[in-house]
Amino acid sequence: MTFSRSLGAPRLPLPTYWEELATMYCQKCRTPLKLDGSVESLNPAAFDLLSNSTGKTLSDTGAVSSSARSSYPPEHRDKYDQSSKNATSPVYRRSIPAPRAGGQHNSATPRADSGNMSFVMLTESQVAPPPAIENSASGRSKRNHTQAQLRSQEDGSFVDQVEKTTRLFEIVSARSDIDHPICVECTELLVEGLQKRLAGSTRERDAYISFLRNLNGSIPTEEELQAAQKSLDESLEAERAAFAELQSLEKEKATLDAEIASLEIDSRRLDADEESFWRSRNAFALTLTEFQNERDALNMRYDHDSQQLERLQRTNVYNDAFCIGHDGYFGTINGLRLGRLANPSVDWPEINAAWGQTALLLATMAEKLGFQFQGYRLKPLGSSSRIDKIEYPTQPSGQPVEGAAPKVTQLDLFSSGDLPLNLPWLHRRFDAGMVAFLECLRQLGKFVEKTPAPVISPRRGPTGATAPGLKLPYEIKRDRIGDASIKLGFNQNDETWTRACKYTLTCCKFLLAHASNLASTGSSNSAAVAAAAVAAAEQARQETGPKNKT
Repeated sequence: MTFSRSLGAPRLPLPTYWEELATMYCQKCRTPLKLDGSVESLNPAAFDLLSNSTGKTLSDTGAVSSSARSSYPPEHRDKYDQSSKNATSPVYRRSIPAPRAGGQHNSATPRADSGNMSFVMLTESQVAPPPAIENSASGRSKRNHTQAQLRSQEDGSFVDQVEKTTRLFEIVSARSDIDHPICVECTELLVEGLQKRLAGSTRERDAYISFLRNLNGSIPTEEELQAAQKSLDESLEAERAAFAELQSLEKEKATLDAEIASLEIDSRRLDADEESFWRSRNAFALTLTEFQNERDALNMRYDHDSQQLERLQRTNVYNDAFCIGHDGYFGTINGLRLGRLANPSVDWPEINAAWGQTALLLATMAEKLGFQFQGYRLKPLGSSSRIDKIEYPTQPSGQPVEGAAPKVTQLDLFSSGDLPLNLPWLHRRFDAGMVAFLECLRQLGKFVEKTPAPVISPRRGPTGATAPGLKLPYEIKRDRIGDASIKLGFNQNDETWTRACKYTLTCCKFLLAHASNLASTGSSNSAAVAAAAVAAAEQARQETGPKNKT
């Protein structure tokens, strides 16, 4: 039989194949190695000695060999067994596979369990071609058979040698944390490292020996033991006393800690109260400052408003809207002269505008005082103002007819001044309008006279008392006011009509003053204004009197 490589590998000569198979490499640097002759010539007794001296060998069933040497004394076996239950595996403890059955004598049989061997067993018919001639010489066949047997024996011996060498290196590798084989250079490096470890272990051993010697040399005597025991008892007694004192101090410390904790709580509470107080104080200061600023602003506004009120109290909107005065012999309203003289002459458009302002004043005063004219309705339309005279139909008994429409007659408060043939009696519509105006003025004067006026003190305000109503400065009766007639007709000159117009404006100013001061000031002021109006009327009478007499 002959040997060849595994399927698929190129076919080499058998000596070369076995040489490659027997080549080993350094487990450190992977360098091909040449084994020493002492390894190859190792006798079976030495090999068995190395194999049996290992710590743990696996049999074919995987059990651990019982020949492992115990590394602990018998008296510590129980403790060792208890500790080894939870012990981890060592760093480099290895298991050695058991030797194959048959040993070196089964080299000719196929080795199916050696999977790491890269060869298969081939028969002679697979290696050599079949004989070409059936009847070859018997001597040649025997010679070939003898050579094949010799080669098979040599190959089997070589395989056993390789397996034995491999197993030898496995045994050596299992005894340490170094994988074998290794080269000379790696061996020198390993030896150097092991020597360093040996030197360290030696120093550690010497230290232990020195400590053991010192310990053995310091064994106390009986007296020393008694003294030490006495000292120990005293120390224990002192320890108990110190421990009792410590417990007392700890209790005192706990009490003080509790008191300190309580004081700290009180301190934090006081700090919080202080912080709250200062916050409240600051908020109060800010609020007070805001109030003071607001007070100052209000005082300034009050002073300004007081001055403004005083100025407004002195201001009369009616006096501003209807400014009644006089211009020589003429009474004026808003600068418009009401009257007519030969010299100076006043145009009719100015007279008509003055009557329009007077009608507007009377209508405004009636609305201000809440008065409704009876039988008349003022229609102030500027220079073409009118007065509507309203007449209701009456029965013979004098009672008004219910549901009947009133009769409205329009009366003019203006005139164009064009009189045909210079006949004054053609002023009838204008005269009727002026007489109607005097009637309206009389009705409003009577209303004011019948209405009591409240008394208001300048210092204390309303007093609750009332004063009798005020009377118009001039009496009005039909077409006459005072001693002058308001009509333009026969036996009526311009001076009398002008004086009647001036009296009319005086009464209007009286009503204006009364309505203005009724809400703003007291009735005493109204009386003073009325007195001033009467004085103005007397002055006007004196001024127009001589002119009238002449």
